[in-house]
Amino acid sequence: MKALSIIYLGYMFIALYMLFFFLILFLRNKKELLNYPVAEKNYSVSVLTPAYNEEDTIEDTINSVLASEYPIKEMIVIDDGSKDKTIEIVKRLMKQYPNLKLLAKENSGKADSINQGIKIAKGELIAIIDSDSYPDKDSIKKMVGFFNDTSVGAVTCSVLVKHRNILLEKLQVMEYATIAWTRKLLGYIDGIWATPGPLALYRKSILLDIGGFDRNNITEDIEITWHIISKGYKIEMCLPARVYSIAPKKLSYFIKQRIRWDIGGLQCINKYKSLFLKKGALGLFIIPFFTISIFLGLAGASIFFYLTLKNMLSSFFYTNYSLEAGTNLLALESLAITPTILNFFGIVLFVLGFLFTIFSLTFMKEGQFKGFRNVFNLIFYSVVYLTIYPLILVIAIGKMIKYKIQNKKIGWGTK
Repeated sequence: MKALSIIYLGYMFIALYMLFFFLILFLRNKKELLNYPVAEKNYSVSVLTPAYNEEDTIEDTINSVLASEYPIKEMIVIDDGSKDKTIEIVKRLMKQYPNLKLLAKENSGKADSINQGIKIAKGELIAIIDSDSYPDKDSIKKMVGFFNDTSVGAVTCSVLVKHRNILLEKLQVMEYATIAWTRKLLGYIDGIWATPGPLALYRKSILLDIGGFDRNNITEDIEITWHIISKGYKIEMCLPARVYSIAPKKLSYFIKQRIRWDIGGLQCINKYKSLFLKKGALGLFIIPFFTISIFLGLAGASIFFYLTLKNMLSSFFYTNYSLEAGTNLLALESLAITPTILNFFGIVLFVLGFLFTIFSLTFMKEGQFKGFRNVFNLIFYSVVYLTIYPLILVIAIGKMIKYKIQNKKIGWGTK
């Protein structure tokens, strides 16, 4: 029990440390969070949109992108061997938009599709936009000014949820908004670790210099970010620039997506492990930050499983003993809760995390706390939704070990 207490207190310390760490970053930079530089030149922008069987969303994505207030030199849809009507829709829209282009190819994966698009793109800057994402009209205009600094290799923005009808979507609204807010805060210490696929802007010369996106990593948006940082370039975040993406509606799709995210992050750690605790933001912060996050997830899952199993076994043996002895199964004194320092820190961590979520949602103007249903969603998010994270991480690690033993390649279709 002593070992468990040490692990539990260590878990609490790190979690509380990270909460206060983000709070300090916010207080020091709160006046600048929504600022963005005005572009000093007219950067030419090529938009690349990889697509595979996207007939339900591709038209709205194209319309959204080409309605941009910033001039788009070209938008290239890279069809990755679609078997539906994606190509037909793009060809029809090409008659409406002269700067819309189509690159049709055999299926080779998202990363390779983007790489082929980069080769033919004419823009000085490359925008990668997923085929189910919808940027605001002024998003790219707000992002390009960061490239006034020649050391900037990529710029990301706030990725938010498009549809908010069912519970799972509403929970992801909270998650995405919190991630966007904390990602901006990490930018002040050069700690941005991903340029998500719904909308990210890259300097084309750097993409060519590093050889494009890694075809072997299933989270190419994380890997490309680490690769750019490893070459000495910076990543910036434009918080007021927004893009809305379609989040998973089914729990099975959600879990599969998160397993892919976890496996991709683990792949990145393995690829760049030689830089751990070495010079630069990647080695001194991002990789350790990722590693600590994994430790917290595993520690949380371990504590959860241990306490659940312990309580189940205790209840089982207590019930059997009570029945055999003919004693009462439930007495008032058994309902008493003995306060301990572990319980205290657990409650403090939960309350602070709950307030942290409310604050980030309020700042992002994504919070709606009126009415019982919305309050219930927030409580459910804090108590249940976030608890699923470490469990998914355990599954992801198990799958990586399984594929390693079987000597199989991990891809988008990993099961």
